[in-house]
Amino acid sequence: MRSTNWHVITGAPCSGKTTVIRKLEKLGYRVVHEVARAYIDAEINRGKSLDQIKSDVPAFERHILDEKAKIESSLPEKATLFLDRAIPDSIAYFELEGLDPSDPIEKSHAARYQTIFFFERLMFEKDAVRSEDDIMAARLDRLLKESYQMLGYEIIQVPMMPVEKRVDFILDHL
Repeated sequence: MRSTNWHVITGAPCSGKTTVIRKLEKLGYRVVHEVARAYIDAEINRGKSLDQIKSDVPAFERHILDEKAKIESSLPEKATLFLDRAIPDSIAYFELEGLDPSDPIEKSHAARYQTIFFFERLMFEKDAVRSEDDIMAARLDRLLKESYQMLGYEIIQVPMMPVEKRVDFILDHL
């Protein structure tokens, strides 16, 4: 297992992760953007609908997991960087979809993250790439916490507050 200086920003959909990641990036920190969102955005730009992209849920979830694993395996372990979701998030998504989570659990042992920042849920807002609803987001919130805790991580809960205060909170906990 690689010991890293990577900090994971995770939480249910619509919890403000991407906004904070973008702010950290503007401040000069190295970030890894959410794999699923980037993949969905690229497929939509190619003319596919969200339903088409997610028509084969097991294949979709495996693709996202494999892309995360590929990206993380190429990252320098000593670099300070922030990930918008990480491999263990796939455990929760596999469980949500009724898939066997053994592959994401196994892949989660490739690296040990420095910090897990778990964002408190905000009011749910649907957008072009979110297939979840508020009930599913609440379930994901629980499953994500359980996934990281099962792997022995201490979770730092990031409360609801303005973006700049969330960024300061994160930086104060490094």
